[in-house]
Amino acid sequence: MSGALLQVEGLTAGYGAAPVLHEVDLTVQPGEIVAVLGANGAGKTTLLRTLSGLVKCTHGRVLLDGDDLAGTKVEHLVRRGIAHVPEGRGVVTELTVDENLRLGGLWRRDRADARVALDEVYDLFPSLAQRRTFAGHQLSGGERQMLALGRALIGRPRLLLLDEPSLGLAPKVTRHIMTLLRDLRARTGLAVLLVEQNVRSALSIADEGVVLALGRVVVRNRASVLRDDADLRHAYLGF
Repeated sequence: MSGALLQVEGLTAGYGAAPVLHEVDLTVQPGEIVAVLGANGAGKTTLLRTLSGLVKCTHGRVLLDGDDLAGTKVEHLVRRGIAHVPEGRGVVTELTVDENLRLGGLWRRDRADARVALDEVYDLFPSLAQRRTFAGHQLSGGERQMLALGRALIGRPRLLLLDEPSLGLAPKVTRHIMTLLRDLRARTGLAVLLVEQNVRSALSIADEGVVLALGRVVVRNRASVLRDDADLRHAYLGF
């Protein structure tokens, strides 16, 4: 699709000889939030891991700004503007909040702007600013999710790959995270590919939804259509 930030064409990937994803197609436009939905084992996490270079693509293409990313090293994907926040948050529990955030900017050559980005993250998450000297293991689940998200934002990504941000969080914290993603998109033009089990929350902020089943795209439509189609929701999304 012309002007797409991310375009995935016929993507097949997996672990060893066992493919998990089969001929997956999807597109993310600049500033768009796309929710990837489906049951456990559908291939959602494998999709994000493949896009971030952690799992090898065995067939198909992944294009960023029209450039094929085949063979691109993970660190170069980060420099191209892709940030991946994995399921489980990935916070280094022995390091402080401030040290964790600074990890997100180690690769950046512009140290002055990295410091500005750090201040912006503290403005975005006041609770982290109040706990900047706390170790990761001293934070609540919601604060750890904010820390993982903040660390990704230090690199000023154009595309955020976000895996299960609401996992294990209270509904109030989940609503805060979803509202934050919507506001970030509106304010910065950030595009988000969001894997989320909380379907209602994901569709409340998404522009488009992609439903995976057994590693294949079975439905792709506007989020509003998915929310309003009771038969589809019952068949694939469990509500």
